[in-house]
Amino acid sequence: MSVGTKTLRPADLDTFEDEHLVAELKKAKEELFNLRFQSATGQLESHGRVRAVKRDIARIYTIIRERELGFRKVEVAVAKAPKAAPKAKAAVEAKDDTAEETK
Repeated sequence: MSVGTKTLRPADLDTFEDEHLVAELKKAKEELFNLRFQSATGQLESHGRVRAVKRDIARIYTIIRERELGFRKVEVAVAKAPKAAPKAKAAVEAKDDTAEETK
């Protein structure tokens, strides 16, 4: 099990545009700053969260650098079309059979 945010897995980060990656990086850095501030004041409850956020930041930097070097490209998430209902599919096939008979 990896440590870090569940929504920032490398496979998920591949689908993000560059601008979105930079926004996520900024958000993670702000969170790390707040966690460090809480740690210094003794208010931090989850010390493991600091480590997780650091790993998220490193993960984002890695993806950005790999894209700069051309090792990794933006993968577009392909939405799958819903499958046709069995009745509708049978009607389409029957229509195709009728069209072939008329030829």
